Amino acid sequence: LRTLTVIDTAVKIIEQNHHIKIDIDNIDYQDERVYELIASGNTEGIFQLESSGMTSFMKELKPTTFEDIIAGISLYRPGPMDFIPKYIEGKKDPLSITYTHPSLEEILDNTYGCIVYQEQVMQIVRKLAGYSLGRSDLLRRAMGKKKIEVMQKEREVFLYGDGDKIHGCIAEGIPKEVGEKIFDDMADFAKYAFNKSHAAAYAVVAYQTAYLKTYYKVEFMAALMTSVMDSSGKISLYIESCKKMGIDILPPDINEACGYFTTRDNAIIYGLAAIKNVGKSLTERIVEERNKNGKFTSLTNFYRRMDSKDTNKRSIESLILAGAFDSLGGTRSQYMAAYKLIADGMQFSRKNNIEGQIDLFSSKEQMDDGDTLPHLKEYDTKQLLEYEKEVLGIYLSGHPLDKYAGILDKYVSIKNIELQLSEEDSELGDGQYVAIGGILVDKKVIYTKTNKKMAFIKIEDITGAVEVIIFPNLFSKFEELDETQVFLIKGRVSVKDEKDRVVIADTITTLETLLSPDFKECIILSLDETLRTKEIRQKLLDIFKNHRGKTKVIVESKEDLTKKPFPDRYNVTVSKELIKQLETLLGSDAVSIKS
Repeated sequence: LRTLTVIDTAVKIIEQNHHIKIDIDNIDYQDERVYELIASGNTEGIFQLESSGMTSFMKELKPTTFEDIIAGISLYRPGPMDFIPKYIEGKKDPLSITYTHPSLEEILDNTYGCIVYQEQVMQIVRKLAGYSLGRSDLLRRAMGKKKIEVMQKEREVFLYGDGDKIHGCIAEGIPKEVGEKIFDDMADFAKYAFNKSHAAAYAVVAYQTAYLKTYYKVEFMAALMTSVMDSSGKISLYIESCKKMGIDILPPDINEACGYFTTRDNAIIYGLAAIKNVGKSLTERIVEERNKNGKFTSLTNFYRRMDSKDTNKRSIESLILAGAFDSLGGTRSQYMAAYKLIADGMQFSRKNNIEGQIDLFSSKEQMDDGDTLPHLKEYDTKQLLEYEKEVLGIYLSGHPLDKYAGILDKYVSIKNIELQLSEEDSELGDGQYVAIGGILVDKKVIYTKTNKKMAFIKIEDITGAVEVIIFPNLFSKFEELDETQVFLIKGRVSVKDEKDRVVIADTITTLETLLSPDFKECIILSLDETLRTKEIRQKLLDIFKNHRGKTKVIVESKEDLTKKPFPDRYNVTVSKELIKQLETLLGSDAVSIKS
């Protein structure tokens, strides 16, 4: 529902800006530029495709048809996910496509030999074993609900028939072991599978959002941020996406902003309603007055034209500190020092007006809307940013981490916002190893039952803050955490009671240490003998070649804990994508980073 609102809002903004009518339900679904955007990984805000895992999948798949999008949405789920490598390989190399039995080719041809949809399960049992439409649907439901007794019975029917209308696949000349393999594949797949019509409906919305982002990125991103105005974390994430696309984010402006996020040329103007303490009624009143009587010329003019009941202390302070009055000529520090005097003067003037005490001179003063502002220096950058964070929930003009962002990105595996997303939007599970980075914004030290110190801290990056738990053994080495430092923390995700995920710290390092020429770190791959094969080794080498760098990779035997490093020519650069690829190949428990 939120995404449909985004599409509707974006279309309205486009019509306003470009004076064109877009029929979003009748766009070209074979547009190469749209598929190029999806394949590029620039999928923030694209329905169903913006999670990190799905983004990586689309970059590897490089979809070129609408069928690829439908299949991708269907495959990226537990069960069907096992078929992803085969699907990608089949798309890239048609000669690699294989079928468990030739009779499956007609059914699985358009999905490169993979079972992708529930409808294909129904087609298979009908064609190979003679099921009716109704019986095939009953089997599909039994598989989906994991009804073991029903499935055991149907397995026998699929193989041998029911002695009546269903002849079974063995009667069709299909060997028993092949029939069993086909049934097992269907059962594994169907546990979590989509039906194609469901996936196609999702794919339509995914493509529509991708189309809008391809051709009207500014309007689309404005609509997207409007839809998440109550989530500062998601706004931060989308602002970062805007920066990558070259879209400027302008502070809220009392003379240009509306309640929602609006656009101007290649920029997005921050919405007034996204400012703390600025309610919908005040926003509507501001826009209504501005449209009726023109732009505000000063803070005094603003007070004179607005009803006093709309302009309470908290709302005005929030507007000032968010930068909404910057375009009127004064600084935020000046407006903060002067607004109470201006408000009091306006209230006194209104009171006199009511009591009929205005003479010729006071009327002249009332018409003078110029601000009398004290001679004050503007707040320093740090203070400005802190105030912005207080009233907007984000740093808008900049961020304390801006000068480190490019460097820090090389060491983290995720942005903090990913730990704050709902289970539906996030792929981070309990116990998953992550590397996060940022500045220290809060620290609480407590004592354990054995009288040892441990800490709960908050680490903030450009997308938000996340709680980190530091147990005594590690905290003893980092009791004096310096707030001026930038930290890199590695550890395990902990998910409890459906609250925001927290990180249990395993290692803590400062960025200063990371950049030191004497600092050394390595990636440990803890593998048992089933993963220490030539095939796995070759896949690892292919991954390393795409992530060349200076970090050493070491294989640790799970059986005897012996370690064997890869040669230096296979050193890598630690990144989110690298860790994701390694965990996909080996499992999340097999990958860790040690310093």
